[in-house]
Amino acid sequence: MSASRFICFFVCTLLLLSCSVKKFIPEGKYLLDDVDIISTTNAENAENANSLVRQKPNSKWFSLIKVPMYTYALSGTDSTKWINRKLRLLGEAPVIFNPVLAERSRLNIEKMLVNDGYLHARVDTAYVIDEKKRRLTAVYYLHERERYYISDINVAIEDKDIERILLSDTLSSSLLRPGMSFSVDNMEMERRRITGYLRDNGYYLFQKDYITFIADTAHYSNKVKLTMKIARPMHSDNSTKINHKQYRINKIYYVSGAGLRFDEASFSDCDTLSFGDHSFLYTDDMVLRPRLLMNNTYIVPGGLYSQSDVERTQNAFAQFTALKYTTLRMVECPHDPYMLDCYIMYERSKRRSVSLDIEGTNTAGDLGAAASVSFTDRNLFKGSELLSLRLFGAYEAISDLYGYTGDKYWEYGAELSLRLPGGLASSFVPSKKRLLSSSTLFAVKFNSQIRPEFKRRVLSGSWSYIWSSNQESQHKLDVIDLSYIYVPWIADTFKKEYLDSISNRNSILKYNYENLLITKLGYSYTYNSSLNKDNRYDRVVHSLRTNIECSGNILYAANKILGSTRNSEGQYTFLNIAYAQYVKGDIDYTTRIKFDNRNSLVIHVGVGVAYPYGNSRILPFEKRYFAGGANGMRGWSVRTLGPGHYRNKGSSIDFINQSGDIKLDMNVEFRTHLFWKLHSAVFIDAGNIWTIRSYKEQPGGQFKIGTFYEDLAFSYGLGLRFEMDMFVFRLDAGVKAVDPAFTGKDKYPIITPRFRNMALHFAIGYPF
Repeated sequence: MSASRFICFFVCTLLLLSCSVKKFIPEGKYLLDDVDIISTTNAENAENANSLVRQKPNSKWFSLIKVPMYTYALSGTDSTKWINRKLRLLGEAPVIFNPVLAERSRLNIEKMLVNDGYLHARVDTAYVIDEKKRRLTAVYYLHERERYYISDINVAIEDKDIERILLSDTLSSSLLRPGMSFSVDNMEMERRRITGYLRDNGYYLFQKDYITFIADTAHYSNKVKLTMKIARPMHSDNSTKINHKQYRINKIYYVSGAGLRFDEASFSDCDTLSFGDHSFLYTDDMVLRPRLLMNNTYIVPGGLYSQSDVERTQNAFAQFTALKYTTLRMVECPHDPYMLDCYIMYERSKRRSVSLDIEGTNTAGDLGAAASVSFTDRNLFKGSELLSLRLFGAYEAISDLYGYTGDKYWEYGAELSLRLPGGLASSFVPSKKRLLSSSTLFAVKFNSQIRPEFKRRVLSGSWSYIWSSNQESQHKLDVIDLSYIYVPWIADTFKKEYLDSISNRNSILKYNYENLLITKLGYSYTYNSSLNKDNRYDRVVHSLRTNIECSGNILYAANKILGSTRNSEGQYTFLNIAYAQYVKGDIDYTTRIKFDNRNSLVIHVGVGVAYPYGNSRILPFEKRYFAGGANGMRGWSVRTLGPGHYRNKGSSIDFINQSGDIKLDMNVEFRTHLFWKLHSAVFIDAGNIWTIRSYKEQPGGQFKIGTFYEDLAFSYGLGLRFEMDMFVFRLDAGVKAVDPAFTGKDKYPIITPRFRNMALHFAIGYPF
């Protein structure tokens, strides 16, 4: 079918579907075809107003075509038929214009403008109607007029104790300033800020309703004189006003046991253990050690009540994997109305669990299977220690491998980790300066690979410290990470052809099949923003991951100072084993822009650089970069792109040459919700890998600042995502657009797309 015929067929199909929608539009009604918002003053106001429209038109796939509505329109009017019910379930009913909802939308937008300082704003509506197609476009015109600004701010506080607290500190941090726009949202945030400050200074019962604002606009200008009033509460008999109570903490009670309720009768059968002002009540064995609970309680007996300390305590207890839930409750002491008893109630979670995972694998066409069994203990020593043991194994049938006695790949191993909450230094840090959460992680791993070409074993151990100061960021410090790579056997064919052959010797390959010690120190930082709850217009989410690590520096310095001798390869050794020396850094940034409930744009950039030096001329295989695959350049199969314009020789083990020291990934993905749990995406990928040094085994692979852009590869494609409650199954079809391994017209397969230029990737989870 020619392009012109295809376009004609497509247009006719849309016209036919458009006509079929009419049968679902009642007589005298209109289909809401579109909504436009036009501002005469500020385009940002029009964008913000979009979220206040109560009735939106039917959704579009990729913001282009209303496929869900047309799917619904394919159904007949008889809802008893199975096919009609299925089409309606997959589709989306046509949105019939509702003038009541349009008026509510107009009033909401007008209120938004008034609250933002446009006190005399007006919003008009107009309707563009197509009688023939029975469709309507609603247009909202925003007339903001003059904006009002704060000229003066006065404060009237009835409670003199609160006045002294606020005037001495918090008013200097006020969110309201003379000269700023008169905004109801800003005043609301100021109310919340002052309320939070007072609740952190003992005023447990203080509410933001005690704070009111009076705006004076009677002087005939766009200036507003603002007065903030903080009232006192009424006495219980409503006869007079009294001062707000400032509370202190009396005692802290930790209550453990299933089914406990907050009353004295439920506590009467509890066993009790006391440490000063801390008392532990429990109906069975103590879930956690008392010292651990006390160490993660930021509420201080004798100190002023603080809402922030309550929230920090709740967050700290939420980190304990041994606990199912935690509830905090404050109760006035009967003997002192200015004291509070704190009850921290918690219940244990399931301590041990076992899980089994089985999956199929496909590595460059070689099929196999993998399985793993995991055991978890969430409270090993009654300190919410998390012990994890994982045993795994994999098998794969290897094809196109000649000159070797076997054609199978076996892998097995074990991982053992122990995570201790609080970290080693938490006990020495004052409670006010402690982090939101911290933990220490110890891990030991063993991995054995048996291939026709070689046998390779890796034994590693690590000690890491993980902490976070807020909900959005996390830090990880690898205090020490040791890996010992041991190659006990290499096939004669492999050794002869690739390691010892003078004509075909591969130094990169040889280096990575020798015994090697890696001693790593590293630091990583992760940041994930969430939608701003205080700003309903914020539709952008960011995430950032950075990592830096180095290896071998301490050993190299010791060898230098001691004057140690080098081996035949010119390397220093430790326990007669050569060790790697390098520095490596990675930055990975992703931003997601949400257009509406169905459509979003995701932009991703990843940069990595690793530099071998000193005791290493070549980067260890485990630390090298690869390109191609489900999470990067999706037009290429895994590990088949680069470095630079290096061209694959077609060898079954050439993947060792298709690795590098520098990596650049750039991806743009437009995601849309199709129907039910099925989502789709169109994407464009760009990037490659390079080597820092020039290696004869990788001609064209070196990074050169003036010409690296000529080595950028491009691909495009279409993907499907099936979103379950806990998993996302993803299928991406990527097509090569620019292939730097070739020259001339072969470099641009986008001109003549072919099936061999496409790669299919099945994966779990989003690529970024």
